[in-house]
Amino acid sequence: MFQRFLHSQVTGAFILIGATAIALIWANSQWGQFYYDLSHTYMGVRFGEWEFKLTLSHWIKDGLMAIFFFVVGLEIKREIVVGELSSVDKAMLPVCAAIGGAVVPAGIYAVVNMGSGTIAGWGIPMATDIAFALGVLSMFGSRVPLGLKVFLTALAIADDLIAVAAIAVFYTPDLDVATLLMSVIPLIFMIIFNRMGVRATWVYTTLAFIVWLGVLGSGVHATIAGVLVAMVIPVRPIIDPQELIDSTSKILQDIEGGDNSLDALIHDEVRRARISQLSLTVEDAIPPAIALENRLHPFQSFVILPLFALFSAGVAFSPENLAGFPTEVELGVILGLVVGKPLGVLIASLLVIKVVKIELRGITLGQLIGAGCLAGIGFTMSIFISELAYTNETFIDQAKVGILFASIAAGIIGAIVLHFTLPKRADQV
Repeated sequence: MFQRFLHSQVTGAFILIGATAIALIWANSQWGQFYYDLSHTYMGVRFGEWEFKLTLSHWIKDGLMAIFFFVVGLEIKREIVVGELSSVDKAMLPVCAAIGGAVVPAGIYAVVNMGSGTIAGWGIPMATDIAFALGVLSMFGSRVPLGLKVFLTALAIADDLIAVAAIAVFYTPDLDVATLLMSVIPLIFMIIFNRMGVRATWVYTTLAFIVWLGVLGSGVHATIAGVLVAMVIPVRPIIDPQELIDSTSKILQDIEGGDNSLDALIHDEVRRARISQLSLTVEDAIPPAIALENRLHPFQSFVILPLFALFSAGVAFSPENLAGFPTEVELGVILGLVVGKPLGVLIASLLVIKVVKIELRGITLGQLIGAGCLAGIGFTMSIFISELAYTNETFIDQAKVGILFASIAAGIIGAIVLHFTLPKRADQV
């Protein structure tokens, strides 16, 4: 499961790089104005005088990214219930490292932008792009200890949790509490229907869409709906392995015998029903949240995030945008991600190791610093937060320039640190 998750993240990182490159080339070409006009084209539905429409850019950021946050929510819940965040001992180091890696960069940004109208972007350098971070780590192949992969993944997922909380609490300008509370009703129905054994996908999809509409109308960013829906999806299966074995053995015994030709089941309704029952029994043994995560990961990695990068990373490197580089926004983002991230991860980790007496399992301090540097690759979540923090297009573009510069620098520095701290050969891991 972990290796499959790691592979999808790494593959997705290369596609994300391609989408980012296309966005930058497109935005700085002679078709740059078309790029801007297309992203601001309105799309929607209309019934009579009623209409619901958003720009293409907003459909991606409020719609498709809600699915991205749904998968993030599934990952967070999995790690909390059965993964690396499931116990205090396991979670202590990566969670504290994530907190340190969020607080220090945010503090650095706030200090650099103190007294200016750009301090709202303090949340930008808090984030880690798990796909890019794991993508750089994967370049070292079998030299990377499993403990380091697990630590960086757990840190990034805890980082996502902090970023989601920041978006929900600090980047919600106008909150309609009544509408938000109404969004809880379909969540309750999802829990009830799940307990009743309702399996119809359309039921849960409809309820999830209602939650999304409610959150969108409440003033909270619509992507939080994805996290809320993920929290009500069960991680554990309905039946345990022994019950699966007992049930399927009995059903298979009932199916055995009689005509076993390919045409047999066309006329044998009883055996068809037993095979359907067998299929449902096997489905009950598969953890719902993990099954959904596996199904949606390719869509998230190969469709949603590339589309987000395509219509968000396109910064025109015009003289106006590059004037005064680095501006306060750019400097705050760069220092926050390149310096603040590894520093925050290191300080928090050392405090936990010294105070709580937790040992580094399977990794060295140098490798931890390298992982902290890779955590400075903010990209996806950082760009996302920048568009929530500012309404001024100039500040947004400055933030994106800083994010691109910082993410490249953090990736290079992290790779150099890991090159010198990882074992030289795989048999030394």
